[in-house]
Amino acid sequence: MKNKTMYALLISLFLLSGCDMIDYHPYDVRIKGETDVNAHNIERIEANCKGKTTLRFAVMGDSQRFYDETEDFVKTINKRNDIDFVINGGDVSDFGVTNEFLWQRDIMSKLNVPYVVIIGNHDCIGTGEETYKAVFGNTNFAFIAGDVKFICLNTNAMEYDYSEPIPNFSFMESQFEEHKGEFTKTVISMHVSPVSDVFNRNVSRVFHHYVTQYPGLQFCTVAHDHNVTVRDLFEDGIIYYGSTCMKDRCYLLFTIKPEGYDYEVVYY
Repeated sequence: MKNKTMYALLISLFLLSGCDMIDYHPYDVRIKGETDVNAHNIERIEANCKGKTTLRFAVMGDSQRFYDETEDFVKTINKRNDIDFVINGGDVSDFGVTNEFLWQRDIMSKLNVPYVVIIGNHDCIGTGEETYKAVFGNTNFAFIAGDVKFICLNTNAMEYDYSEPIPNFSFMESQFEEHKGEFTKTVISMHVSPVSDVFNRNVSRVFHHYVTQYPGLQFCTVAHDHNVTVRDLFEDGIIYYGSTCMKDRCYLLFTIKPEGYDYEVVYY
């Protein structure tokens, strides 16, 4: 009996000491490391860009399972000294698995400049939205860099089956007035464009009408299509610029100046 008791004690000690060895379910939202990434980086963006009249920022997206290419993107950006921040247009995960978000966060955190991540349709799979919110923050958010307001939106309506208002027009309306007077220009960023099958195309023109109400609208950015695109979707002069996936080793570079903006496709 004594031997059995000792054996049971040893097993118990082994199990207790080996808790870190347990591999949880891939959709178990257990977050290690930094959370609220977007909020922390928005603080840096707004502080670093305060008073600037010229901004330069990179837009990329669909990093998904392209980890090596994303690491090389980070190294490429870090070699430059003329970029203020990076916008990741979404789909940092492929299957909504928790570790996918963490791996991409850890790669992007090596950037010398702050970055924000927009939610993509793949990021909504399984418990992906919950993980996205824990790691990066709200699925709709905005910030001001210099005199430009950046409005970042969740447009992945198909993934919600109309269970939530996506796009969220109430949020978009709130941004008309929030910090009014602190910005004269606007950029709208999202994962899927208003003509995508993932978007709620019943309201695509209504969405675009909202977009055009922002002061000094410069352009919109999208991802999702895995191609570089430049499209005047509604034939009114408002350009939707699309970034390709990281597999193509490519990002978009924008420079907003007092008299307009420049656009460049950069391969690395």
